Amino acid sequence: MTSLEAFWKLVELTRQEGGSVHFIGNGGSAATPSHSAGDWSKELKLRTLAHTDNTSSFTAWSNDTGYSNVFVGQLSTFVRSGDLVVAYTGSGNSKNVINGINFARENGCRTAAITGDYNSQSGGTIAGLVDVAIVAPTKSMERIEDIQLIINHIIKEAVKSNHGL
Repeated sequence: MTSLEAFWKLVELTRQEGGSVHFIGNGGSAATPSHSAGDWSKELKLRTLAHTDNTSSFTAWSNDTGYSNVFVGQLSTFVRSGDLVVAYTGSGNSKNVINGINFARENGCRTAAITGDYNSQSGGTIAGLVDVAIVAPTKSMERIEDIQLIINHIIKEAVKSNHGL
């Protein structure tokens, strides 16, 4: 099974069990969580939350616990065992995203990351932490970020096709 198929199966399982999908990301990869959450909630009828969107929460957690824990703080409020946490990170080494994934795993969540081969890092640290890692075979941050959005759409279309949506 490819990593893309494995990611699709995680989404399907989360949907089937009535779980939520939480999106996190850093830098340029912080925009894709918002797009993904919007697509998946509207078109797949999935409960989704982009933890990059709530500016007040984002800045409060950053101020009170440090930027490296911004997603840990937000996930601690919303995540439930069995939910899926999806990380978008171009390098795979964003500390705040890694900490969020570690927190999710410690709390019984499924995890996935869409990353790239930026600086020849083969997905960075995050690739070894998640249940499913999709590593774009490019060192170009711009292409990694483009591929992240394409994968969002591929998964959305696969779920729609599988359920006649």
